[in-house]
Amino acid sequence: MSKTDELLGLLGLASRARGLVSGDDICMRHIRARTAYYVILTTDAGKNGAKKIQDKCRFYGIPFSVVLARDVLGSAIGKEERTVVAITDEKFANKINELVEQIVGGVDI
Repeated sequence: MSKTDELLGLLGLASRARGLVSGDDICMRHIRARTAYYVILTTDAGKNGAKKIQDKCRFYGIPFSVVLARDVLGSAIGKEERTVVAITDEKFANKINELVEQIVGGVDI
């Protein structure tokens, strides 16, 4: 199993365990409340929305990465296309962070 497949499986598990939220508005609320431990943006997210999320993550010190495509992320969590997810469970966030680092070679903060 590739690291990307492992990441997608873990995102699906986190979704079923209610350890993540998706969508710009709800993710932004969790970032501001500091209840998001890790944020994933897709590579094909809109520039303005992605910049707003990235700026908030930097301001609040929440690690994030830009990885996957919106259709891949959406299907991994059992939803339509999604451009952003916030991991709200600390243990899932740590494991997802490790996997993303292995896939892309580093995490933006």
